[in-house]
Amino acid sequence: MFEVKVEAHFSAAHHLLNYDGKCENLHGHNWKVEVYAQGEELDQSGMLIDFTILKKELNCILDILDHHDLNTLEELKGVSPSSENIAKFIYTELKKKIPKLTKVCVWETERARATYWEN
Repeated sequence: MFEVKVEAHFSAAHHLLNYDGKCENLHGHNWKVEVYAQGEELDQSGMLIDFTILKKELNCILDILDHHDLNTLEELKGVSPSSENIAKFIYTELKKKIPKLTKVCVWETERARATYWEN
């Protein structure tokens, strides 16, 4: 089995819904996003997936989030924009383009992350 990972970043503001604490107030983060793909077979170039393609598709999704108030985005309407829900959003959108995608990790800080994958 082979696995590849790429990382990217985005900055955005948000506030958590139905939350009692500091994070119910508008604040921002510089998120790090890791996406993983797996597979058993390589292509004729000896690659599972071209890193350039994986990064390009990820960046297209992050462009939706970058430098926005996540609570105002149509794509996240009615959802608390927690790191968990952001990871799920990125996974769901990226999976449409990258079938070998296995999981997405969203780092809110250097010590706190949320991961989403499907069985």
